[in-house]
Amino acid sequence: MAIQSGMAGPVWHKRAPMTAAKLPRPALFLAAALIAGFALWARAWNLGAEPMWLDEGYSAYAAAQGWDFLWNIVPRYETHPPFYYSLLRAWTLVAGDGLLAHRMLGLLCGLATLPVAALAAAGLARIAGVDRARVALAAAALVAASPVLVWMTREIRPYPLMILAYAGETLALLAIAERRAEGRPLAGAAFAGWLGCGTLMLWLHNLGPLYAGAMGLALLCIVRVRTMTRADWLWFVGGHVLAIALWLPALLILLDQAPEWVKATWLKFSTVDLWRRATYMFTGPRDDIRAAAAILALCGAALLWRIRRRDLLAALLILALLPVGVSLVVSAQITPVFIIRTMTALAVPALLLMALGIAWGWRRFGWLLPVGALAWMLVGQVGIDIESRGHVRRDWYEAVAWLAPRFQPGDVVLAYPNEGALPFDRAVRDRRLAMPSRPIPTPVPSLDPPPGSWYVSGSRGVPSLDRAHLRAIAEAPATRTVPTVWLLRLGPWAYDKGDVFLEELSRDRVEVGHFRDGAIDIVGLRQKEKILPERSLGRISGPTAHR
Repeated sequence: MAIQSGMAGPVWHKRAPMTAAKLPRPALFLAAALIAGFALWARAWNLGAEPMWLDEGYSAYAAAQGWDFLWNIVPRYETHPPFYYSLLRAWTLVAGDGLLAHRMLGLLCGLATLPVAALAAAGLARIAGVDRARVALAAAALVAASPVLVWMTREIRPYPLMILAYAGETLALLAIAERRAEGRPLAGAAFAGWLGCGTLMLWLHNLGPLYAGAMGLALLCIVRVRTMTRADWLWFVGGHVLAIALWLPALLILLDQAPEWVKATWLKFSTVDLWRRATYMFTGPRDDIRAAAAILALCGAALLWRIRRRDLLAALLILALLPVGVSLVVSAQITPVFIIRTMTALAVPALLLMALGIAWGWRRFGWLLPVGALAWMLVGQVGIDIESRGHVRRDWYEAVAWLAPRFQPGDVVLAYPNEGALPFDRAVRDRRLAMPSRPIPTPVPSLDPPPGSWYVSGSRGVPSLDRAHLRAIAEAPATRTVPTVWLLRLGPWAYDKGDVFLEELSRDRVEVGHFRDGAIDIVGLRQKEKILPERSLGRISGPTAHR
């Protein structure tokens, strides 16, 4: 052990623990190429074949409406800031507005996360005094194979960009930790990157403040407060004041929308399998992978503890665990949140700690434990990635394929709630069909619904109507003259309890078809006098309860 003195005080260097022999450079390049190839395949496979689901439909719909809609209308019904939708609009103006073009933005962010995470892992290994190439390679492999990171990369939502920004934030944190350990000033490119990524996180999601809080505490862990000069404090305070000032418009949107979300939401908080849901973003669904991940994380933590970089260990744990812990408290005490989807970015600092664990060793063969855990984790996650490619969630293409041969000229799809028209219209467009929809009561958002309406989901743009207004819509000439009404419902148990709208439409109509796949529910109702024998007998059945 040696002690080196510097401006920031003594810096302790310990001999690196014994690990497996270093890989030759050609093997490293080959491994990096294989990891990159798998990452691309897992994220891009069949990327243009899966239809947009509801939330993706919201993204594409908002981005297609124009700048005035994005910054004047979206803040009136969305809790999320309009920044991501604006970025998506700018992207589609260049790349096109097809399904694949929409998904390419997330794909690029997901792929860019790999080198950023690898650089962060190399920096972490440099601080720990262990083999940088091995740790960087392990981090890249874990990020490439992570089922949740793969899943989020394919979403037309802000999550891929959030993951990339959080990876950049972690990279900046490690660079700041190195600067401060060397006694160098806080100001620099790393601190500027820190502030930029933090501000981006605040503007990307309404839960950005949870991430920002974790970032602030993590920074305090490694910034070495006692050695900060007056100039350091001016940069520290001034930079964060600027970031908060830039975030203020998004904060005002959040404060305006939050009361409605808290008052009315169909989400319910449950403690069933809570620990699995709270760790899903780190490992995926399997408990054996959780065990392997725990071994790697403990090895990485032990390594940092042994070299007395407990400040850095605390920072990584805060970045990985604090936001999900706070979100659980918010879910239990205030209003439920989508923990898995919104907390996916937390996987990055956790995976970096696991990657560092590959460098842990004890005596001659101690390195076999983390290496075995890494191998088990990667094989399991790759298997999950391969298996998941055969499953399509929320298959709107199947829904429109079922409806297309039954839909006749003059028919109309009534979408109730109105948000159901977003993914339906998108699937119809992708399949180049002509099946017009009519959102009830208006297209999203319905900001001034009829008296007696209420908001079920917390969104001010999606109301449920009382019986009187639903009856008026069913009896209106524009509805009565339609030969067959195809009622499209999303989660009728939430938006139309008691099947009120279905009952009102059925007064002088007969059901001629029914499709159900999860929350997607389509009921065909034809005028009694226009029933044909062959149509009245046409039913189908299947594993998703079609008939």
